[in-house]
Amino acid sequence: MRTILHSDCNSFYASVEAAEDLSLAGKPVAVCGDPALRHGIILAKSSLAKKYGVITGEAVWQARQKCPGLVLIPADQRKYLHYSRMMRAIYRRYTCLVEPFGLDESWLDVTGHSLCGEEIAAQIRVAAREELGITVSVGVSFNKVFAKLGSDMRKPDATTVITPDNFRDKVWPLPVDSLLYVGRATRRRLAGLGMTTIGDLARAPDGLIRALLSKNGETLQRFARGRDDSPVLDAQEADEIKSISNSTTTPRDLCDEEQAKVVIYLLADSVGARLRAHGMACRTVSLWMRDSELVSLSRQRRLGQSSDLGSDIARAAMNLLREHYAWRLPLRSLGVCGSDLISTREYVQMPLWVLPRTRKERALEGALDGIRARWGHNAIRRGLLLCGEATRELNPVDDHELQTLGMMRGRG
Repeated sequence: MRTILHSDCNSFYASVEAAEDLSLAGKPVAVCGDPALRHGIILAKSSLAKKYGVITGEAVWQARQKCPGLVLIPADQRKYLHYSRMMRAIYRRYTCLVEPFGLDESWLDVTGHSLCGEEIAAQIRVAAREELGITVSVGVSFNKVFAKLGSDMRKPDATTVITPDNFRDKVWPLPVDSLLYVGRATRRRLAGLGMTTIGDLARAPDGLIRALLSKNGETLQRFARGRDDSPVLDAQEADEIKSISNSTTTPRDLCDEEQAKVVIYLLADSVGARLRAHGMACRTVSLWMRDSELVSLSRQRRLGQSSDLGSDIARAAMNLLREHYAWRLPLRSLGVCGSDLISTREYVQMPLWVLPRTRKERALEGALDGIRARWGHNAIRRGLLLCGEATRELNPVDDHELQTLGMMRGRG
């Protein structure tokens, strides 16, 4: 039987800020985006701020009403990335099988280690406190899904063990949306049939779940029953090098295709630039969309020819938008991903005829890379990206937040 850990850094952004600035000790702290844009929301809060009712995702003004003494700190992604790397170095003392799930979470496969999973979890928690000044909650289980569920069950600085013998007692009474990848829309559909807990999903007839949620429902039901054999991927196999993606929440809702086009080209340019920097090209493009009610949708299509050009990626993403989004509600967030990657540093089969447009675009984007390498990404931009104040200030290459393909698909 496997031993899988899931480690979740508690209130990660706020904890890092408190570790860096000891004067914040004992104060309610929240990390937020720029209030001038619509990043003016609470991204993370300390445990003390949480006691005042401050919640992640609410507007800064709402949080201040609840907690007048709230200390607001602007987000610093580079700082959080540094701590994330140090935390992963601690994990690698026990195993090379460490799979990140965002900056603040990771799975570890410690099967066969001389220490049991609970002992390793205890040592990781001590190392996080003493070496980095932050706390983590760790779930220990026999699969990835239950390990993550365990890390969510007790916070902060706690270990939860879920075994084949106790998971029905510990897991099945929990709300169904506690299960990984059960989002708001899936929860509503299950609730329509009276299924509100993970146990309800696990005990439901197979045919009913298949009819309601198709293949995705079968997967979720297997998870609820403790049947998850997905491996913990090491750094060389993880999604972060199998796909390159970027997403953003826009300062204002996007109400039509022309507004969305600006953001899609912005994101596609950043994905193309990063593909070229890694010597990679993608064969599949994915578009992730989240509407104003926070319901997410992801679609993908295979390119006719692998590409590392932002223009090719943007055209494919725009086609996905036109085909799959009906504009019943405005869009709040968008993400673009290039996956199914191949190396461009080795021999690549090229088509016999290359369109003149493709030659021009390759020469253009290569020239842009040279200018940006010397003067910064925003030194030169597409004209359509200058249409709005918000996109004028965004720098998706230097300031991007990594979003793997798996994370984009798992949202909502």
